[in-house]
Amino acid sequence: MNSELQLSPFVYRILPWIAAFAFFMQSLDTSILNTALPTMAKDLNQSPLNMQSAVISYALTLALFIPVSGFLSDKFGTRNIFVMAVGLFTLGSLLCASSNSLIFLDISRVIQGIGGSMMVPVSRLVLIKSFKRSDFLVALNTATIPGLIGPVLGPVLGGYLVDMVSWHWVFLINLPIGLLGMIISFRYMPNIKGVRMPFDLFGFIFIVITFISATLSVELLNQNQQYQLPLLLVIISIVFLFIYRGYANKKPAPLFPLSLFKIRTFKIGIIGNLICRLGISGVPFLIPLLLQVGFGYSAIFAGVMLVPMALASICTRIFIPRILGRLGYRFVLVANTIFAGIMIALMSLLNSSSPLIFMCLLLFCIGGINSIQYTAMNSITLANLEGENTSSGNSLMAVNQQLAISFGTGFGAVLVRLISNSTSTIHAFQYTFIILGVVTILSSMIFAQLKKEDGQNLTSHHQETRR
Repeated sequence: MNSELQLSPFVYRILPWIAAFAFFMQSLDTSILNTALPTMAKDLNQSPLNMQSAVISYALTLALFIPVSGFLSDKFGTRNIFVMAVGLFTLGSLLCASSNSLIFLDISRVIQGIGGSMMVPVSRLVLIKSFKRSDFLVALNTATIPGLIGPVLGPVLGGYLVDMVSWHWVFLINLPIGLLGMIISFRYMPNIKGVRMPFDLFGFIFIVITFISATLSVELLNQNQQYQLPLLLVIISIVFLFIYRGYANKKPAPLFPLSLFKIRTFKIGIIGNLICRLGISGVPFLIPLLLQVGFGYSAIFAGVMLVPMALASICTRIFIPRILGRLGYRFVLVANTIFAGIMIALMSLLNSSSPLIFMCLLLFCIGGINSIQYTAMNSITLANLEGENTSSGNSLMAVNQQLAISFGTGFGAVLVRLISNSTSTIHAFQYTFIILGVVTILSSMIFAQLKKEDGQNLTSHHQETRR
């Protein structure tokens, strides 16, 4: 705990719940939107397959602004930045609900994403700086539990609001939660500042151009654009990636030090995370579209069908440390990635007459396997980070995750659109799931480069704490 930080016992009790509110808002918003997209598409006179931009614009904004959150909180104080972040998220939600076009919705999602990118990192930073290390894990666990409820509640609540009220309430529900969060956090959150080196503005600009160019190339490809412009954007993205590489080699304290990639487990984890999520991340976007657009089910039904995925994710977390401790990271990641790909490919067997029990079991398996995958990938990525590399490595991993979500969602949407030009919509979804499954299976080759003993420092620590 910070020696200069003296907080009342009540503040220590309420701080984890302020952080929990941030986790909950972000996880609810992510999960509640997917079931509403087909209905929103009708209202905005768009094809449902065009609505992936609402998901991508938010995920990309999260990726771009996560590195800024630590610098701003150190400079202006955690309370000031957290209240501002919640305010931007709430304002973005109001603007999303007021949207009458897809471009207005996308801009509103960017504003919402700027706020969302700072809420969780800053609230986690407050817990780190406020609690003793012995109390920190308990506080963090309290904060993350509501974040697990969001994916269970979100799809059902989203389906209910869409069918019974209107899609606008998917965003309006954030307003009272956001306002209450701003009031409580302004009253009780400490305004902790820190000493930090100057922000790497040029490095940030190079990274922004790299990410936006790559994401726009996928988005334009989905809009039936000619191949020339998407190809040009890919080239721009690659050029600026190499520009950043040369810049970071000479910069004393770059945004993301290249020395991170000299850590073998970090390099494998980051690349594996990106490629694997290219297959996995499109699934939560595609399933509600398949159920509503392909099979003609209601939004509520689609929301309820996503609940098994979320429940499996929560249930599996209990067993993940034991599985990793007994089988090792290399075996688990290789085997589980292959299983994940097979489960995604099996989605191609679904049709409007498929038994509900088969559909639920398949989605339950996907949710459980994905939970193991995310936990194993994230922990092996961070396993050997030490000292100054810990903060920048953790930040880069968070950026990489959001970037993979935007790429995966865009990739899935592009596949469905391209394939649907020559076959029915349902067949397009089925072929897309097969391709995503194959991509996921192939990504297991990256994790096969791990050594058998990699990650033992994590599993041995868990076994010691269990004793």
